[in-house]
Amino acid sequence: MPDIKKIVGQNIKKYRIEKGWKQSTLSSESSLNRTYISQIERGEKNIGLVNLEKIAKALGINIQKLFS
Repeated sequence: MPDIKKIVGQNIKKYRIEKGWKQSTLSSESSLNRTYISQIERGEKNIGLVNLEKIAKALGINIQKLFS
């Protein structure tokens, strides 16, 4: 079974890079710590739904896209 943390993290990174953003930009736009963003993208952190929603809104995408 694939690791959901890694899948979500990879998708966050993919959409962030598509926007041409650095982690610090996503951090500012989502009001989350840059180190936390980095840990999420590497699949090291369990992300809560509220923070996942903040990231999706900052990226301008539907939250469901982060799971596929």
